[in-house]
Amino acid sequence: MSTDPAPKWRRLEPDERKEQIYACAARLFGERPYSEVSTSDIAAAAGVARGLINHYFGTKRELYLEIVRRALTVPRLAVEILPDGPLELRVGVAIDWVLEMVRGQEKMWLAAIAPEGIGRDPEVDRIVAEADRASADRVLEAMGLSRESEHGEELNAAVRAFAGMVKAAGREWLVHGALDRQQVHTLLSASLVTVVTQVFPAIQHPPEP
Repeated sequence: MSTDPAPKWRRLEPDERKEQIYACAARLFGERPYSEVSTSDIAAAAGVARGLINHYFGTKRELYLEIVRRALTVPRLAVEILPDGPLELRVGVAIDWVLEMVRGQEKMWLAAIAPEGIGRDPEVDRIVAEADRASADRVLEAMGLSRESEHGEELNAAVRAFAGMVKAAGREWLVHGALDRQQVHTLLSASLVTVVTQVFPAIQHPPEP
């Protein structure tokens, strides 16, 4: 019987390999400016041939855009895990999920919300706007609302304005250290409850002129 140790590598399924490349690229783009990361760097970090990056993602630019999109978009899962209960409880859990997501991909998230990255690229601006709208839709969905309902576009815009606070608070926490995680959680939770309980009704039922 052979006593040789088992090899340390294993053959990954295509989806696993794609996620591995994505994770390595996100880490590199979070650590260095876009212009200083090459597809060769990403391939070396992921332990794959450079052609595999092109196969799964296309160009470096397309891979970067996908990373920005995913870093800034709140998935439907974040709504599905919310517990039943009062608004304050659901909001608290939602904000906790967002902060954990931000912490888990801190460098890439900060790079994605910063104005530099790939430069003032219209495609980046479009992706950021789409991610903000989609994430706002998740918030509306969690509140039993929809952008398709009456005043839905205005409600979505109100949540996007709140998202600006999320990004600013995230920088105060992660970059400047002016707020700690609990303080950011309190700030964002209280603000979102106010948006839902006071701003939403004012939009849905505006006073008579």
